[in-house]
Amino acid sequence: MIEIFDSTLRDGAQGEGISFSVQDKLYILRALDEFGVNYIEAGNPGSNPKDAEFFSRAAEIKLENARLAAFGSTHRRGVAPENDPALASLLRAGTDCVVIFGKAHRLHAERVLCVSPEENLELVRSTAAYLKSRVGEVIFDAEHFYDGWLFDREYALASVAAAIDGGADCVTLCDTNGGTLPGKIAEITADVRARFPDLKIGVHTHDDAGLAVADALSAVEAGATLVQGTFTGIGERCGNCDLSVIIPNLVLKCNTPCGKNLKLSALRQTASRIADISNVATRPTKPYTGKSAFAHKGGMHIDAIEKLDGCYEHIDPSLVGNKRRLLLSEVSGRTTIVEKAKAFVPGLERSSPETAKVMEKLKELEHEGWQFEAADASFELLTKRLICDYKPHFNVLLYKATDDFPSTDGKLQSGAMIQVSVGDRTETTASLGNGPVNALDIALKKALAVFYPVLSGVKLTDFKVRVIEANSTTAAKVRVLIESTDSQKVWTTVGVSHDIIEASFTALCDSLEYKLSMEEKS
Repeated sequence: MIEIFDSTLRDGAQGEGISFSVQDKLYILRALDEFGVNYIEAGNPGSNPKDAEFFSRAAEIKLENARLAAFGSTHRRGVAPENDPALASLLRAGTDCVVIFGKAHRLHAERVLCVSPEENLELVRSTAAYLKSRVGEVIFDAEHFYDGWLFDREYALASVAAAIDGGADCVTLCDTNGGTLPGKIAEITADVRARFPDLKIGVHTHDDAGLAVADALSAVEAGATLVQGTFTGIGERCGNCDLSVIIPNLVLKCNTPCGKNLKLSALRQTASRIADISNVATRPTKPYTGKSAFAHKGGMHIDAIEKLDGCYEHIDPSLVGNKRRLLLSEVSGRTTIVEKAKAFVPGLERSSPETAKVMEKLKELEHEGWQFEAADASFELLTKRLICDYKPHFNVLLYKATDDFPSTDGKLQSGAMIQVSVGDRTETTASLGNGPVNALDIALKKALAVFYPVLSGVKLTDFKVRVIEANSTTAAKVRVLIESTDSQKVWTTVGVSHDIIEASFTALCDSLEYKLSMEEKS
C-alpha cells in the first residue's frame, strides 16, 4: 500500500495567490481526513501566529483517518536541540508526527547553511534523535536530495544514514527544484532502496518541468511507499505533485491501494471543495476531476460511446466521482441531441423529424455565433420551444438601460426600466445598479418576483463575454455566458448579439425562464 501525505496546508500555502485563514485550514483538514489520506502536514507552528492558532484548534478535532503532522527544520547551528525555539514550537503543536527538513546536498550545506559537511550531518542526526525521544513518528525530508545525489552521491546517501541513525521512521527524497526526469528519479530511488532495504522511503516532487506526477510514479515503481503532494497541485513556483491525479493513477492504473479507507469516488468532490476554499479555479481539462475530463463533442465519438461504453474514455468517470458530458455543437450528431434531450423530452428518437429540426436549428445558430456546449439550460429551452409547444412563463414588453456620466464619487450610476407580462397582467419596475447588466438583472427579478417570488433566490455567479468577430472591432458580435444558481443547482445560459446589453439580457431572461421551468417540473 502507498501512504498518501498531503501538504496542501503547508507547501500548498506557499503558492502564489494562496492565503488560507485558520478556518480555511480547518475546513481543508476535515475534507482531507474524510477522503482518507494518511498524513496531513499543516504548517510550521513556529513560523507564524496563524499556524500556532491552527494547531491549537486542530487538537480539538478527532481525525478518523489521517495523522496530523507539524513541520520544521533541523536545529540551528550552535544551539542544542533542547534549546532551539523552533523545535520547542514543533513539540508544542502536540502532533504525534513531526516532519523536519535538512540539507542533503553538500554544496547547499556549505554555501547556504554555511556549515561543514560533517556538521550538517550531525544537525540531521541530533534533531531526529531529539524529536524521536519525544514524539511517536519522525519523518525527515531530505531537501534537494536528487540534485544532491547527482552532485555528490555518497554525501546525499550519508544524509539519509544520519536521519536513520537519529531514529527517523521515514526519509522523504525531495526533488526540490522539480527538474529531475522520471528515469533519473527511478535510478536514484532504487539506489536508496538498495542501500537501505528496510527504510520507509517517501518522495516529494515539484512540477517545474511538468513532471511531478510522473516523477512520483517513477519513485513508487523504484521502491518509495509514501507520496507527498498537494491535493490540487498548488504550491511554490509551478506547484507540487497533484494528489488528485496520482492517486487514481496508482489505484486504477497500477492496481496499488492508497490511503486509509480512501474514498476514490469522492475524488472530484474533494478536489472541487479544496479548490473552492483555496480560491483556485479548477482547470476544465484537468485529468480525472476536470469538468472536461470526460466531455465529448465529436459526433462520431459520441455515437461510438453510445454503442460501446467507454469507447473514448480510459476509465469509468463514476470511479472518481465525475460524469460523462456530451457537448453540443455544429459537429455533434443526432445521437448527441437525443442523449442530451432525453431527460426533458422522453421518447425522442434519433431518426425523428423533431431531432432533425433541433439539429438544423443548432447548426444555424452556431453559424451565427451561438454556442450551447457550455449552456445546457439554453439548449433545453431551445429544444422545448422548437418541438414541445413550450409556453414561456413571462414576456418582456419593454426594457431600457442607461448609464449616467460623469460618475458620482467615482461610482458609475446605471439604471434600468422593465415591463413584463404574465398572462393578462403586466408589471413595470425600475432599478439602479453598478452597471447596465446589473441594473437589468435587479429590475427583471424585481418585476417577476411579483408573480414568481421563488426568483428572488436566484443569483448570478459568473459572467463571461467573448468577442466573436475580432476583425469587426467595435461593431463585432459578442457572446455572453451567464452562470446562475439557486443554492441547489447551477445552470448556464447564453445570448448573442452585436449589442452586449441585448446579448446579456437574452441570457438573463433564459436564466430565469429555466428556473421557472425547473420549478414547474418539480
